[in-house]
Amino acid sequence: MADFFSHNLIFVFFFYGLAFFSMGLAVLLEISHSSELDFAQALKPLAGFGLIHGFHEWFEMGLIIETRLTGTVEPDWVFYLRLVLLGASFLFLIDFGIRMIIGPSRRRLEWSMLAAITIIWLTGLVLVLRGTDPTRAQLIAADVYTRYALAIPGAALTCWGLILQARVFHRAGMPRFSVDVTIAAIAFALYGGIGQLFASPSILFPSVYVNSDVFLRWLGFPIQGFRALMAIIAAIAIIRSLRAFDLENRRRIEALSETQKVEQRRLEALRLELLHRTVIAQEQERLRIARELHDETGQTLTALGLGLTGLSQTITTNPQRATEQAKKLQALASDGLTNLQHLVSGLHPPQLDELGLLPALRWYAQEIHDRYSLEISVTGTVVDDGITDEVRLTIFRIAQEAITNVVRHAAADRVLVKLEADDTQLMLQVSDDGQGFNADAVLKGSEANCLGLLGMIERAKLIGGECQVVSSPGNGATVQVKVKHAQNNHAENQPAIGG
Repeated sequence: MADFFSHNLIFVFFFYGLAFFSMGLAVLLEISHSSELDFAQALKPLAGFGLIHGFHEWFEMGLIIETRLTGTVEPDWVFYLRLVLLGASFLFLIDFGIRMIIGPSRRRLEWSMLAAITIIWLTGLVLVLRGTDPTRAQLIAADVYTRYALAIPGAALTCWGLILQARVFHRAGMPRFSVDVTIAAIAFALYGGIGQLFASPSILFPSVYVNSDVFLRWLGFPIQGFRALMAIIAAIAIIRSLRAFDLENRRRIEALSETQKVEQRRLEALRLELLHRTVIAQEQERLRIARELHDETGQTLTALGLGLTGLSQTITTNPQRATEQAKKLQALASDGLTNLQHLVSGLHPPQLDELGLLPALRWYAQEIHDRYSLEISVTGTVVDDGITDEVRLTIFRIAQEAITNVVRHAAADRVLVKLEADDTQLMLQVSDDGQGFNADAVLKGSEANCLGLLGMIERAKLIGGECQVVSSPGNGATVQVKVKHAQNNHAENQPAIGG
């Protein structure tokens, strides 16, 4: 078996390098994906280790091929290049182990530990290579020292970090990935604890007694074969564990999808409740109108009828009294007409049809100001040309609801209403300086707290528009509605007025 591996050592180095290089490449491609796992954040140094160490082993393979073809021994500068590649790869492995243990966010501690290990390694190299012209024995000892000082601690740290990650996967309900990283941890432990302990024979203790020649005599195959086997196992296990990110992404998508479904069900329930309350409000409004017509308009008409009957009887017998009755009937008719106008205005303000949207908003602002002493400023442009009656009424109702909410809940001193338009879009904005509220929490909260806001949002959707409510505690609130429309004429600026 020893002769077989000796003649085919090139293939051992090839697969040794291929395993780690493939692992590094796979990790490098995977870490570009977003993930919330600390494992993903810690993988970048492992990619560096795999790529550099894989290249190092292929470099060793190339030197063996050249030696067999030419029979020459590599110059010293080649050895130093190999030493740099070897040391750099194991420093990346140490960095990976440190990140896995302390977490990827503690960068200052990570760099401090890595710097300390690097200084210790370089100090040892200076001692091993002391002298102006290091001998071949010193160069071999430097290679062995690098494996002792960096490879074994790096493999130990990596094993520890991967075991911690296996526990994380197990707690997260990912048992198969827990098994994969556990296998990788064992492979790295054997790779460092055995594969790097049996280094080349050198003047450095304990490689005098525990070295690659002893390993070959004991087991009948070179230590490089053992390293290659551990590298293949570790690479396969690490690459398999990378699929955890796909599972994480699937779980995240499923969670988002479920959240979206829950939100859709909640919104649908709110829409049904809104529709239910709208129907109730319509019936209550009809009942109120019927009562007002009966109690006020009906009584007025009855009184007018009785008065006219009495007037017809006294107009010939007592003209003076008939004149007084006529004046009273005239005043009664005037009061009845006023009450009827108020009733009609509450149902559908005639200003909206006769004067337009902006004057109707100013009229309503003045009504609110007279009733509640709330200062309301209405600014905007003449936008009625090209706007349908449906859009005009919807915008007015949304503004009406927004101002009503300010009166009821905001404790505001001032309200600003802006109405603007261009050739394609109509925009309404109602802002107040009140106490504000958490808009997101209210819209996602109980039905009673958000039906008014949802009503405005639904009204805007019905005309193909969009309604946004922006507010935070202590910062007032803003309701903004945008509706696309086709306008025939350009708008004209109008001055602001105070409510």
